[in-house]
Amino acid sequence: MEQATQASDISLWMDQLDAAEKRPRAALDGDASADVVIIGAGYTGLWTAYYLKQYAPDLDIAILEANIAGYGASGRNGGWVIGELAGEDRLLAHLDAAGRAECLDILRDIPDEVGRVVARESLNADFRKGGVLYCAARYPEQETRLRQQLAHWRAHGHGEQDFRWLDGAELDRQLKLATRFGGIFSPHVATVQPARLARSLARCVEAKGVRIYEQTPVVAIERQAVRTASGRVAAKWVVPAVEAYSRSLQGVRGHQIAVQSLIIATEPLSQDLWDEIGLAEGQAFSEWSRLVSYGQRSRDNRLVFGARGGYRFGGRLRSHFALSAEEVAMRRNMMLELFPMLGNAAITHGWGGNLGVARRFHPQIVADDDRGVYFAGGYGGEGVGATNLAGRTIASLITHRNGKLRQIPWLRNTAEVARWEPEPLRWLGYNGIIRSFDWEDRVLNNPASPAWQRRLAQGLANRMESLMQ
Repeated sequence: MEQATQASDISLWMDQLDAAEKRPRAALDGDASADVVIIGAGYTGLWTAYYLKQYAPDLDIAILEANIAGYGASGRNGGWVIGELAGEDRLLAHLDAAGRAECLDILRDIPDEVGRVVARESLNADFRKGGVLYCAARYPEQETRLRQQLAHWRAHGHGEQDFRWLDGAELDRQLKLATRFGGIFSPHVATVQPARLARSLARCVEAKGVRIYEQTPVVAIERQAVRTASGRVAAKWVVPAVEAYSRSLQGVRGHQIAVQSLIIATEPLSQDLWDEIGLAEGQAFSEWSRLVSYGQRSRDNRLVFGARGGYRFGGRLRSHFALSAEEVAMRRNMMLELFPMLGNAAITHGWGGNLGVARRFHPQIVADDDRGVYFAGGYGGEGVGATNLAGRTIASLITHRNGKLRQIPWLRNTAEVARWEPEPLRWLGYNGIIRSFDWEDRVLNNPASPAWQRRLAQGLANRMESLMQ
């Protein structure tokens, strides 16, 4: 079945919530004040509010959300809580061995910290810490690159307990792929039902006294205040927690650009099919090509599969995510290459979301102490976990608590923010990189490709990948 039967333009995850769980809160009408005003009720904003209430319970906090909590990337993603940050190597490169080890301990703990909060606050999030399988699954060069990545992790402070090589037979016991050359298992990944986490976390912080105003878009950030369409909210601290949507917000434009991720999901699969596939313990998986594909087994036994994405000229946001037949078919074909036993499984959902990417391809917290503004974003597709650490870090900056978190070197002042090149350079660069990756993938996935062509394709892709640094 090639065409998705789409119940909404948000995501499978939002469709799984009942009407009461998605009912919008009241909008803010008029002027208001607070100690802290947070723009956006996604993960960054909600985690910031949660930890502010942990560190300083008396703070008066207001969250302004343009739609409903979890409507953006927080309710649309692939559901991985990863114990790392995108671009981690570059981020930690200047640290000595002791400093790097301290930072890695903090990062690896992210899934466990999320799990602790889920348990402590009884959040409805379908949290499972089953780890992740990185798989060489389509051509021999993937095994070479994956073994090189393992050696790199070893050289940068990660041990056997963090990343463990699996030969074909060991991988097969956890995940049965059409072909496999080996893989790596890491325990530092959990999975969640993203929309449930966002909506239940919103209810949690509301119960602690945080005011959440939905259907209240912010149009500009001012000095110790924000403006909405109907008024002004004064606050000592302003936290724009808008990720890719910063493009439309006066005051934080230029910190990152928006790209899109696209995902499909099957109908609930039978136990017989899952016996053929594996993932019996809640593992996530990723196929190790430069054009990343990834997935997980949902609690209602669907295969959720994401692959590739997109960039729109000028970094424009995509507002409608009902995937086209072509977009669904491309991802379904990639899924079937890995799992041919799903040839008769219906694709019931296809959706996507906007996410933010910073120029140096790692997330950042931008502190403007003079204006009392703390911005976090640029998570590069790994925001489900990174937002938790960002929320804790922003809360520590505002309250001067838990200084250990500020050891992660992702804090920037506004003058240090790297800016993206102007168009059309961004668009040309993106398309050049993606086309080189696509050509490499097609060449390497064809057993008849001659050795010289395979070397050329890899060399070009390596060169284009270096432009992303």
